[in-house]
Amino acid sequence: MKPYRWLLIIFILFFVLGCAKGGTHLIRIQYQPVKEFSTLSGKIGPTLGLVPFKDDRPDQLYIGRHTPYDGPSSSFKSDPFPLNQAMIDSISHALSRFGVKTVPVTNWDGQPESLKNIGTDSVLKVEIKRFWTEGKAGAFRTNAKTSIHFVIHLGVKKEGKVFTRNIEMEKEATFARLTPERIEGIVNQMLTDIFDGFFSNPY
Repeated sequence: MKPYRWLLIIFILFFVLGCAKGGTHLIRIQYQPVKEFSTLSGKIGPTLGLVPFKDDRPDQLYIGRHTPYDGPSSSFKSDPFPLNQAMIDSISHALSRFGVKTVPVTNWDGQPESLKNIGTDSVLKVEIKRFWTEGKAGAFRTNAKTSIHFVIHLGVKKEGKVFTRNIEMEKEATFARLTPERIEGIVNQMLTDIFDGFFSNPY
């Protein structure tokens, strides 16, 4: 009976995979700090200007794709959309916990000389170079690789300087089944790792 049992299991797996539906899934973008930034407001001041984040990705519509072993592919979109606004909203909400008020800023050219014209103590701009998850399924497991690349510019008025940091991070994980919830967990953990590290030591 055992050979027949294994054949039945394999048949069921192929049936489930074959019936998998493609489409677009929303991935909630939410930076949740795990560190306490007790000295952050002392370094950057109580007000931080947020310049619209620049999305330099070739495909700004999606943040990932899942290719199953059999069946149509699925795509992932950020929630909120677009991604740059999702990140601004998330960072703004997170920093409010640490006594830093964020203010929209549109007129900063990225130069130290223009910091005196900004109505906040500091100003932050992020260039999104890469933000992508690629999931590829085999017969019994799925490999997911997530790659994030930011260039972060922080202008601090009292220092008269702009501090730039180039941050790249990749993570790979293997699952029996890849779900949007798992993608969400990976992406948001990476955001926590990146921005907790940055705000712990902004310059």
